[in-house]
This record gives sequence, structure tokens and C-alpha cells, in this order.
Amino acid sequence: MRKLAHIRPGVWLSGIVVLVAVAWAVVPGLFASGDPTESGTTAPLLAPSGEHWFGTDPVGRDLYTRVVWGARHSLSGALVAVAVGMVVGTLLGLLAGSFRGRVDAVIMRVVDVLLSIPALLLSLSVIILLGYGTVNAAVAVGVTNVAMFARLARSEVLGVASSDFVEAAYGSGGTAWSVLWRHILPNSLTPVLALAALQFGSAILQLSTLGFLGYGAPPPTPEWGLIISEGRDFIATSWWLTVLPGLAIVLVVLATNHLSQALRRIDGKVLR
Repeated sequence: MRKLAHIRPGVWLSGIVVLVAVAWAVVPGLFASGDPTESGTTAPLLAPSGEHWFGTDPVGRDLYTRVVWGARHSLSGALVAVAVGMVVGTLLGLLAGSFRGRVDAVIMRVVDVLLSIPALLLSLSVIILLGYGTVNAAVAVGVTNVAMFARLARSEVLGVASSDFVEAAYGSGGTAWSVLWRHILPNSLTPVLALAALQFGSAILQLSTLGFLGYGAPPPTPEWGLIISEGRDFIATSWWLTVLPGLAIVLVVLATNHLSQALRRIDGKVLR
């Protein structure tokens, strides 16, 4: 309890925002009972009020309901994107840092190529190959994150591989693969997991960008980027169609980034 008292209020606030977003994604029906895709249920383009907190969209759907249900698509997509980038990138970095030589040279040149391509262009290229949809957009965003995870994992593996306990594991008869999976990989994962937490907010932004451009979930799916895209033609007269969903995205991303940075500072000490 004494440690919790030293946690900054900003960390508490960020945690609450993230918990609310996760609750929206897991049980959206508890927060918005309406159908997020059914049109014509209310008058179109109603301003925010006590009955419709975020107003209504051009076809009469409650915008708050769509934002709440959209958390499921945006957050699950971000989770898939981070998982793809972390798993593939960590494996590449593990192989490069462990075997070195030609294997390291080939993998790092591939990583350099990925880093040289702008993230949006690379993700669009992957989507063109895979097709549209939330899952394909998440995989495309994950591909853009592979290079960062690979470079970090390789750096950590190189440091761990020269440790005394790894030399002792080889000296006690351990094979290359057993030492790799039982000693090197587990001791290299902490920075990788920290990067994964930090990339989660970035993945939400990237997926929202793809959805805004029309490369994500198809209409009438309640996806955050698509919701903003549907309201951009009415921004001069119905500001809530873009401002309120955009504010929800900004709050979740900022809270996720702040919380992940705070968690990175935990090293057996209280947050300062």
C-alpha cells in the first residue's frame, strides 16, 4: 500500500482510461446497448445531448455506441499487430544474434530494407497483397514493427550470449538450441516486452489511419478510423462526428503510452 501511494496521479488516470477502453472492447454491451450498425433508428446528425452523448451520424446511428463497439476492432487489431511484430521480430533477432556470421548479415540486411520503407507505404503494400479487412490491416501494421523488434532482440541476445551463466551452460554440456531457448531467449525478453507495450498505442494510431483511408474494416463496421472517415464530409456543420471519436483515440493512445513508459521504470522500485 505504501508503494501504491507513491504512484503519480497521471499513472492512475492512464490506467483508468486503459481499463475503460479494454472494458469497451471486452463487454461493449454493458456500456452501449444499441446496435452500432443499424441505421435509421434516430434522426441523423443530432448534436451531443443527454440522450445521445456523442450525437448521431449521417444515417441516424448513435455515435457513442459506435465508438464503444469500435474499441473491440481497434484494440484487438492493435493486439494482433503487436503480436505479429514481436514474435517475428524476436525470432529474427534471436537467430541473428545467436548464429551471427552470414545468418546475421542476411537478416540484418532484410531489417535495413524494412526500416528504409516508410511505415504507411509498407503497410499499404502488405494490405494490397493480403486484401482489405481488420485482420489483414493488423498483420500489415505488424510487418512494419518487425524491424524494430528484430534490432532490439538482436542487441539483447548479443549481450546475454556473452554472459558468464551462458558460458557455464555450454560448459555443463548444453547444446546450442537448449542454451538458446532455456537461457538466452528468456533473459532477452524484458526489453522486448517493454517495447511491445509502447508499440501498442502506435499500432492503434496506424490501424486508425488505415481505417480512415479505407483500407481497414469495411462499412458499416464500427472501427475508429472508419468512424472518423465517415464524418469528415460534415466537419464544418457537425463537428462531433470527427472530434469526439478522434478525442477517444487520442486519450487511449496517450494513456497507453504513458502507462507503458511508467511500467518500464519499474525495476523493483516504486514509480517516481
